[in-house]
Amino acid sequence: MLRFRADRRTIATLLLHSVSTGLLWWASPSTAWALVPAVVWLSALSWVCAIIAHNVVHTPVFRSRPLNAALQVWVSLSYGFPISDYVPGHNLSHHRYTQQAEDVMRTTRVRFRWNLLNLLAFLPAVTPGIVRGNALYLRRVGWRVRAWRRQLVLELIVVWSVKLALTLLDWRKALLFVWIPHLFANWGIVTVNLVQHDGCDETHPVNHSRNFVGRFFNWVTFNNGYHGAHHLMPGLHWSLLPAFHAEHVKPTLHPALDQPSLARYVFRTFVWPGRRLTFDGRPVEPVDLPDRDWVRGDDDRLPPDGVVPA
Repeated sequence: MLRFRADRRTIATLLLHSVSTGLLWWASPSTAWALVPAVVWLSALSWVCAIIAHNVVHTPVFRSRPLNAALQVWVSLSYGFPISDYVPGHNLSHHRYTQQAEDVMRTTRVRFRWNLLNLLAFLPAVTPGIVRGNALYLRRVGWRVRAWRRQLVLELIVVWSVKLALTLLDWRKALLFVWIPHLFANWGIVTVNLVQHDGCDETHPVNHSRNFVGRFFNWVTFNNGYHGAHHLMPGLHWSLLPAFHAEHVKPTLHPALDQPSLARYVFRTFVWPGRRLTFDGRPVEPVDLPDRDWVRGDDDRLPPDGVVPA
């Protein structure tokens, strides 16, 4: 049923998240030494599920359209938000117009001198543009892409009904085991755009993205570190990204855009010394442009399963 055998790990990760959430809800640890690691564990798992959401809206997992629709609901519950809502702002805005005025997630939206503030403020800075763009897409084009719209409505109903029911059942558990992990996942999957693109050269064939090539990191995150390869071939399955990176990206990539560790890069860039630099070491001087409308008339040509590989 799977299009790629590697997606057995996708299904296993979703199962791990579901089982972890259920067990922690049932066990309900009350002491801080047990509660804090539990919330951190679920937050990390939810962020990985957000990466799965990103992969799923680019490349279907199953050969069966009904199974893909069901999987998208499951992923939406694990990530915490309807993943069909990810399609307009990410696939149709960010991928098509990376770092341009049509890109709702362009890094020039944050321009604080203290770079740590840029990391913390990126999500609230780009969210209004994402919401406006998605609403515009739904109003202008959504009525024509019926499969995508039906899937979005299904995910909206299921996700928010489950969240509301769990909150009414026990708001404390819901806050710790549902809301906090999901909000962290949303912050993480959006904010990673700042790390992957800030200070890069969007006009260059491969220097438009920063890559994180650590083996363990990419095993955990489904090769999310190979971001340049993903931008060049958005519909390429995540399991094929390392080979594509080695053959088509790395030979002409600036060495500074192949980072061995995300954690070390984030600490060095946002904590100490915390300087906002281009990939070749010059100070970033971000100048933002007024938003430009990214909704195109041919965006109604979605596949029947609602997945858009950009």
